[in-house]
Formats: sequence, structure tokens, C-alpha cells
Amino acid sequence: MNTLDMTQPTGRSPVQGTGPVAARKPVYQNSLPPCNHSCPAGNDIQSALALAQEGRFEEAWRTFMANNPLPATHGRICYHPCEDGCSRVQVDDGVSIHSIERYLGDMAIEQNWLMPLPPVETGKKVLVVGAGPSGLTAAYHLRLQGHTVEIRDAAPIAGGMMQFGIPAYRLPGDVLAAEIARIESMGIVITLNHRVEDLMMEKRDGGFDAVYLAIGAHIGKQVDIPARDAGKVLDAVSFLRETGLGEKPVLGRRVAICGGGNTAMDTARTAKRMGVDEAMIIYRRDRDHMPAHSFEADEAEAEGVNIHWLRTIQNIEGSEYQVEIMEIGDDGRPTPTGRYETLQVDSLILALGQDVERSMLDTVPGLELDRWGSSVTVDEKMMTGCEGIFAGGDMVPSDRTATIAVGHGKKAARNMNAWLKAERLNEKTAPIMVNFEGLHLWYRTQADRQHEDALSPEQRNDFSEVVHGLSEVQIRFEASRCFSCGNCFECDGCFGACPEGAITKLGKGEGYQVNHDLCTGCLACYRQCPSHAIEMQAVQQEVSLPTMAVRMEVR
Repeated sequence: MNTLDMTQPTGRSPVQGTGPVAARKPVYQNSLPPCNHSCPAGNDIQSALALAQEGRFEEAWRTFMANNPLPATHGRICYHPCEDGCSRVQVDDGVSIHSIERYLGDMAIEQNWLMPLPPVETGKKVLVVGAGPSGLTAAYHLRLQGHTVEIRDAAPIAGGMMQFGIPAYRLPGDVLAAEIARIESMGIVITLNHRVEDLMMEKRDGGFDAVYLAIGAHIGKQVDIPARDAGKVLDAVSFLRETGLGEKPVLGRRVAICGGGNTAMDTARTAKRMGVDEAMIIYRRDRDHMPAHSFEADEAEAEGVNIHWLRTIQNIEGSEYQVEIMEIGDDGRPTPTGRYETLQVDSLILALGQDVERSMLDTVPGLELDRWGSSVTVDEKMMTGCEGIFAGGDMVPSDRTATIAVGHGKKAARNMNAWLKAERLNEKTAPIMVNFEGLHLWYRTQADRQHEDALSPEQRNDFSEVVHGLSEVQIRFEASRCFSCGNCFECDGCFGACPEGAITKLGKGEGYQVNHDLCTGCLACYRQCPSHAIEMQAVQQEVSLPTMAVRMEVR
């Protein structure tokens, strides 16, 4: 028969209860929210949302700018994995983080907010090859550290694949140009129409101390298709580049796009805007197995694009395309069925992926490529096998998105700065992440996500921007939907819940203090904290705790 041990302090276990001796004490601490954890660019999203909620828009913008110099751009083109990680997904719908970032970026352009120039010049000189998202980001962060930076790019316009791979109906050219101009205003030189032929020679002749390679994947992949008297055949990258420069390729009435990625969807939607009667996508898998995001296919179909799923081109004779019907096997791979259809097509655009131009690297010693010969291998510091040559973005093995490229550029810049200064980069210990399961939500709010207005499919007959931004009222409401996972937002729940009066408010933005002489470790504050910004830490009884606990840092 079990009996109660009366010599133990009742309720003073490390878990719960009160008594003469506390086993645990509350400590305020900030943790990593899942949105920040999910962002490839490493944005401090939660802090930006807290500031936006209060209407402190410039501070919120500068919080985004601490990591990503292109918020207006990325608020439009990023596929926002942060929203997939948002804890509100478990309740209703994730916070519309991208719309808040876009709003702040647009406001910065309208009000001409600028970044401060570096207080000290280091005298070091860096060459960045490629004016796309990764190159621009690396140059931006290197300049903030006081280095002299020049970007060289073969194109006539800066922006890389953001300029030539993303149509204007998704990213207006003036928005991208304004954010690039802000980067230039920091003293960064962008030299256009300059193709780097011999990297080591350019490094030597330019007197550069380090190089960052950020060349985008501008070369479209090809495929062999048996053809006789085939019509016009283009690659999607060249097609989007031409239309991005204002040219109008002759396509005929019926255009087929071969591929199932986001580029294929953009190409088909662009072709429709060029005035073709029919734009069709031919893809060998089904919708569930396509690489494109689902909403991209939805948008394309809404605009009249016909998607022929489970089809592959077998033969071309003039305008007649013989396509074979495929089936998806148990392994998710398409298999032929021996059944065929004929489609009438005037032009074919191949959207089968892209490669990077690497001929400039032939003279670089120590450089290594991956086993497919398509990417440059780098170490954990983003440095290649050649000392002082770093690489990122499309040039290294990784998913190819603009936001991942931004993350590469920021990481490379931090490591390049340390290398240039012969310093050791201090890596921060990754904080504990608090997701939805870690929250102590004792309330449920009716706070539906704010959705952006958009042009109707019938209105999408030119390159006008399709998606419109939210209003200031909507932005502040949307920011208020944040659960502030793992970080205190000063709701006063702990202050009101403490039965001993051990918690003191320090004022707005200053957080709280705990009087450990009064605290009994009852867990009331811990359980009341909806964001899980309080941890109960074990106390060694022989050590007397000070009256004042370490003050929390409000995020």
C-alpha cells in the first residue's frame, strides 16, 4: 500500500504546486518562432510584425532590411514558406506575412527611406559577379560592413532572374528598379553589359581582395524530340527575357509549353498576354506530382491556359504534335501507355529547367563541381576550393528560389567579412523553437486572414500587376493575428495571474521582473503565458536567488 511521505514539501515537485521551498522559478526568455525558422532569408518576422501592428512602419521595414534588402520585391515573388510554418495554420489560416513585407517595402519606396552609409571604410574591395537576388544581397551586406563593392553583370538591366525570369504582372519593373537604386545609393557600383570572361584576370586587374559568384541560371535546358519541319522552338528563359525587355516574339496562334514548373506556368500566362489564341502546357506527370506550386497552376487555368496532364511529346511533324498518354506508377513516376493523341501547335517553348554559364571559371584553381557538373561546391562558409572565391544562389547545389538566393548572399557576406578582416565568425547558438504545440493558448480569436484584391481573369489581358496590396488598416489587423510564439508581447497575463504579487511591470517595451523572494514557483505565470515566453528553471536549494530576475528582452 502506497503512503504519502510527509517529509517531502507538498506540491514542490519540478512540475507543479506550492510549499515552503520552491523547486523551480520562472525565467523570461525569448525563443525562435516557427515563421523565422522557416524563412530562407533569416528574416526576424515576428519582430517586424509586432512593430507593424503598432504602426511603427519604418522600424518594421528596417527590421526586414536587416536581413533582406528587397522587401517590396520579395513581398511579391517569395513563395512564403514562413506562412506554412505559422502557428495560426493550426487554428484558421497563417498570417499573411508576405503582404505585410510588401506593404512596408512599397512605403519605403514612396517615402524614400534610405539605409545609412557604413561609419568606417575598411579599404577592402570585393567583386560580385551577377546582379540577381544573391549578388545584390551579398553586395548590400558587405557594403554595410564598410567594404568597397562592385557588381558586374552581362545583362543590360540589373536584377538577374527577378528581372528576366519573373513577368511584370507579378513583379513590376519599377518596384525592382527602385529597390536596386537604393542599394546603389549606398555606394555600390553596378557595371552592366559586362560579361566576365576570365574570373582570375578580372580579380587581379581590378585589385579585388575577394569575389562572390552569384550568376543566375539563364541557360534553358534542351531535349531531343523527333521532328520533321517543326515550327518555332524556343526555351522559356529566352522567351521570358525577350518579353521582359519589351520584345514581342512571333508565336503564331497556338503555343505549347513543355514542362510543369513555375517557369512553365509563367511562360504560358505570358504567351496569353502576347495575344495567342491558345496557350497549352504539356506535362508528363499529374497535378499532384508537378514541381509548380498549386496556386500557379490555378492562376494559369483561370486565365485560360489549357494544361494537358500526363502527356509527353513523342514526335513533331509541322504543326502536328503526337503526344503519348502517361500513367503514374506506384513510385510516382510516369510510365508510357502506348496510347496517343495529336495536338495542333504553331510554336513550342521548352521549360525544362535552367543551367548556369560557367566558362569564366575554367582558369580558377581548386574549383570543384558537383557530380553532375552543374553546380560549384562550397564549404560551410560558402567558400569554393579557391581561397577568397565564394559562391551562392543558382551556382551552388540548392533549390533555386530568390529567397534562398538572398539567404546565400547574406551568409556569404558574413563569412567574407570575417575572412577579409582575418577574424573568426562568432556563430550564435540556435535558440529553442516554440511552435503551436508549445503555446499555452487559453483563448480563441475570430480573426480571419485578410486577402489581397486581384484583377479578375477577364481583366488580365496585359502586364498590369495582378495582385494588389492590403490597406494600412488591413496590415495592422493582419499583424495583430500573430501569436508571438516564444516571445513576450506584454499581455500582462503573468502579472495578473501571480497570487504572490511577485511580478512587477517595468513599463511599455521593458517587460517584467520577478521577485524570487516572493515567488513560490506555483506555475501560474507559466501557464497563463499564451506565447510560452516563460520557462520554469530548476533551483538548487543551497543557492539563494536574487530578488530581481534577469529582465526579459521584448521582441
